[in-house]
Amino acid sequence: MTENNRGDPPGIPPGLEQQVHKKAERRRWAQAQKRRSVWFGFGMFGLIGWAVAIPTVLGIVLGIWLDHHWPVGRISWTLSLLFVGIILGCLNAWRWISRERRFESRPDCGEAPPLGTKQK
Repeated sequence: MTENNRGDPPGIPPGLEQQVHKKAERRRWAQAQKRRSVWFGFGMFGLIGWAVAIPTVLGIVLGIWLDHHWPVGRISWTLSLLFVGIILGCLNAWRWISRERRFESRPDCGEAPPLGTKQK
């Protein structure tokens, strides 16, 4: 059997060495981090819950105010802004979770940058 272009033994897919190296770095980084407790997980659930609840409640309050000051008839501002608040809250929570996931998957990261800054 012949070796592939990089000199890897036959039967080993190309790029396997890099994948193993990357996973080993992530494992070393994870082991160097302090252990997160159950309370950290509960706190994360709470944070995500508030990230959805606050825009939803604000949408309801604004909708009730608009319904009293500018009634439109068949369209309810309250229901419309309730859905807008839920959508904005879910997008906010998704953005935060994906940012945390990206941060945790990088072994070379120190602290997570502020939410409004760009990552490399």
